[in-house]
Amino acid sequence: MMKFIATDVTDSKDKMKAMVAEQLKKKGFAINPYFYRSHVTYQAELENILFKSWLYAGHISQIPNNGDYFLFELAEDSIIISRDQNGEVQALMNICRHRGARVCEEHSGNRKTFVCPYHGWVFNTDGSLKMARAMEMKEGFDPKDYGLKKARLEIFEGLIFVNTDPNAADFKAPLEKLRVPLSAYDLPNAKIAHSHTYKIDANWKLAIENYQECYHCATSHRQYAKLHSLKDLEEKSAPINEAMHARSEAMTGLPGLTVDFYEACNYANGFGADVYHSRYALYDDFKTGSRDGQPVAPLMGSFKGYDGGAGDFQMGPLCFMLNYPDHCVLYRFTPRGLTQTDLEVVWFVKGDAVEGKDYDKDEVTYLWHHTTLEDEYIITRNSEGVNSHFFEPGPYHPEFEEPCIEFIDWYLTTLHQSA
Repeated sequence: MMKFIATDVTDSKDKMKAMVAEQLKKKGFAINPYFYRSHVTYQAELENILFKSWLYAGHISQIPNNGDYFLFELAEDSIIISRDQNGEVQALMNICRHRGARVCEEHSGNRKTFVCPYHGWVFNTDGSLKMARAMEMKEGFDPKDYGLKKARLEIFEGLIFVNTDPNAADFKAPLEKLRVPLSAYDLPNAKIAHSHTYKIDANWKLAIENYQECYHCATSHRQYAKLHSLKDLEEKSAPINEAMHARSEAMTGLPGLTVDFYEACNYANGFGADVYHSRYALYDDFKTGSRDGQPVAPLMGSFKGYDGGAGDFQMGPLCFMLNYPDHCVLYRFTPRGLTQTDLEVVWFVKGDAVEGKDYDKDEVTYLWHHTTLEDEYIITRNSEGVNSHFFEPGPYHPEFEEPCIEFIDWYLTTLHQSA
């Protein structure tokens, strides 16, 4: 496994700028290995892309009670998602305002306060400073000036999104465009059946590129490919999709499920405020994404039946969902370093579904757990290959890999503008 990349002592912002300019001339081609192994570029990505984008932090069910919290970790940083004593959700930077120690270590729990283990400063669950021992001796010290820093926060359909940029683009209006197709699943009242974080020893962009294209599906994901028409070119899948769209409302009882739109990457209405939706067909006789394509849980939300389709969603640059009528699968990609990405998969079922009675967790998670293990294998092999001194990037497929082309163009344009 390639977990570490040797530091290029000649790397610099000027070199990054030159590499970006050169790569922009090669639209439609995979990017130079430099962008996967440059420490200078990774720092620029953090500052200009990741810390300025809207990112999925968690689900509202993770903090049902006042004082509940969990940590969302991004790169070297940590954000506390808490429900304060007034019931409001907060996104607090996990950094004491005194000397910088983390005020919260456990990944989740319930607290009345957050106490810095270093010098004992105490913070309320809304982030305000409650007590700073003996600091009244410092002239002009006002506790109101030293609360925990906050990230921007949006809650939509039970999903919690954060952005560490105080001047972040609005995300509320873009998310509203997803309201009709996403609200059908009643995610605010849904239950997390299972979640798992896969540690991928690869640069985050390789993981994102892999998720966004289905050129590899037929060869790398045989079980998935048996069920999902996305593995075919549009000329072949179009009749199947048209038939599913035609019957969707009658079969599900839900209008608006088949609306398609793409407002992501350079087409987003604000930086890092990506939204996208498409509904595509499963092959005939399959109803959901499972081991055999048959239902594995009660119907979600307002669904009355199966139309043989799946809803494909994107919310922000690093969060995606694939939603079936009986369960939903959320994918979140979180860079943790130059050569490591956390890939968290969250499976949702209907809120009142009882494990062991209404669903079997192993059956709900089977398809996408095994598909993700296959992805881990090919992404790490991809990482080893692109970091070879002899790798020469080839062309993306113009249809299958079009989302990769759009993603990389946005990525390069952002670095170019920030250099």
